[in-house]
Amino acid sequence: QVQLVESGGGLVQTGGSLRISCAASGRTVSSNAVGWFRQAPGKEREFVAAISASGGDTYYADPVKGRFTISRDNAKNTVALQMNSLKPEDTAAYYCAAGTTAQAMGLRPADYWGQGTQVTVSS
Repeated sequence: QVQLVESGGGLVQTGGSLRISCAASGRTVSSNAVGWFRQAPGKEREFVAAISASGGDTYYADPVKGRFTISRDNAKNTVALQMNSLKPEDTAAYYCAAGTTAQAMGLRPADYWGQGTQVTVSS
């Protein structure tokens, strides 16, 4: 069992930065791959970034490559997503999910999700 809680969302201007976090409990982050997803109103959920259980492999969706960085801190059981050069199209509710690497990448449905944190980028 894994419980996930996202935090750090907020309002930022175009070109600004924001760092959101996913805190895990019940099972350590180190034993699960973790992925970030986002969903805007009226749109489908889309994959953003993922990190392997070991932290040795990371994966990014094309729209965020070079701007977002995913990392993990096993001592704190957290996974962070550093978002730089934010654009209005990044506006969405961001969710983290834990499981296998395939689940973290959105290739298979994940069993564990956080409640989401809202990121709004003003134009």
